[in-house]
Amino acid sequence: MTKGPDLGEVRAALEQRIADLRAAADATSDDRKPVELDQASVGRLSRMDAMQVQAMAQASERMRQNEILRIEAAVKRIDAGEYGYCIRCGEEIAPQRLAVDPAAAVCIACASSKK
Repeated sequence: MTKGPDLGEVRAALEQRIADLRAAADATSDDRKPVELDQASVGRLSRMDAMQVQAMAQASERMRQNEILRIEAAVKRIDAGEYGYCIRCGEEIAPQRLAVDPAAAVCIACASSKK
């Protein structure tokens, strides 16, 4: 691999991103709780709005968890000395791609292919 990024800095940035995602998950945990069905305390439209907020919060949480898994995999590749190489073809991932997405696991060619 050519002169790439400082892996210590990359690792620190990835770990900070995980911490940020977990903090966001903690901050929105109330939005993902079940919606009260007591119509006496909450009107039907308000309950529907609350259910929509809940569904959006749950979808956001799934995306956060997937991102955490991608980042944790990148940290494992750093630890194994495999960071910066495509997990499909083994070729070097372009430094520009890693600059945009430090958790990228595949090169542009493999990401573009339909395999």
